Amino acid sequence: MAIASPGQGVPKPKRYSLEGGVPPIVSRVGFIVLAVFALVLPFFMDSGANLLGELTIALSYVILALGLNVVVGFAGLLDLGYVAFFAIGAYAVGWLASGFFVNANVHIGVSGPVLNLPGVHVNFLIVLVVAMILCAIGGILIGLPTLRLRGDYIAIVTLAFGEIIRVFAVNGDAIKLPFGEDATLTAGRQGITPVDKVQLPFLDRFTTLELRPWYWLILVLLFITLFCVIRLRDSRLGRAWIAIREDEVAAASMGVPLVKTKLYAYGVGAAIGGIGGAFQASYLNTVNADQFAFTFSIFILAMIILGGLGSVWGVVFGALLLSFINSYLIPDVLRTVPGKVGLDFELTDLGFGIFGFLLLIVMVLRPEGLLPEKRRQIELTEGVGTGESSYEARA
Repeated sequence: MAIASPGQGVPKPKRYSLEGGVPPIVSRVGFIVLAVFALVLPFFMDSGANLLGELTIALSYVILALGLNVVVGFAGLLDLGYVAFFAIGAYAVGWLASGFFVNANVHIGVSGPVLNLPGVHVNFLIVLVVAMILCAIGGILIGLPTLRLRGDYIAIVTLAFGEIIRVFAVNGDAIKLPFGEDATLTAGRQGITPVDKVQLPFLDRFTTLELRPWYWLILVLLFITLFCVIRLRDSRLGRAWIAIREDEVAAASMGVPLVKTKLYAYGVGAAIGGIGGAFQASYLNTVNADQFAFTFSIFILAMIILGGLGSVWGVVFGALLLSFINSYLIPDVLRTVPGKVGLDFELTDLGFGIFGFLLLIVMVLRPEGLLPEKRRQIELTEGVGTGESSYEARA
């Protein structure tokens, strides 16, 4: 009688790819095709078209969603106060690229008529870097109190941080600064307006009516963000984030430094959020405290849940989809539908109710998201309905 060797008859562990079986060359070719299409798209519409403006805002939302995905999707740290970093990035533009501090006379990297304006006027690229640094510091500050917390407790702390920033934005006009008699922290609901338009080296200053430069600028920023996020995901730090997300205790036992790794996640996610805030402030020509409501954080969080937590391309798709629904489908196409059936309201009044309904449908029918990360899809679906244990499913 033959004696079975050790391990004989035991099935080999399944190996999975995060790419879902798609060859890398196919992914790269697909990205190049989409990138070229995105670059030439403005040539097929008027430079001042509303659709081009909506696409520009949608791409800034994609950057914000990618930043939040680093914290929530990669590291598994629920953040309900992400609007705080959007606000800090926006106020960096309001402070450093406008006449808000009217008693100052600082001009760095600017030219033309701006040189004759009072206030602080710094080149947009420098302001962008400053916004990222300020947001990264804010991300680390919010991360420190949450190092010993998990789950719902993290959500409560981050929610409180977002509300603190909003209150400071609303009431900051009462906080005096030592930069002059009328210098305050913010302008409250009155808003800081106008702010300087973007001025890049060797290019003309951006204008309100010519939207193509704005679109190409945010597209380039999105490409840079995508490159950095993907490289981080595949790096040693990214693998540490994912290990903490899946099992914090096991990650610590394997030598992952929890404190440093979590703070990196908060800092990187916050810095990316600062990019979106700074761009939107310059594009919209105003920084107003009413922009920084709690609902904004939920809107961005809904994008990554819809697309797929931890999935870079899922987040891109989810952000574009929700932006399209929010800025075009509901207000322009379906707004008057209730009135046509005898109801006395407009569909725009139910915007967040519609988003909630969409999330409910996705959570029931496809909990991993529309374009999920392969590892997370396996966690949620492997062995479901077969009686297979969770441990066996992950083996």
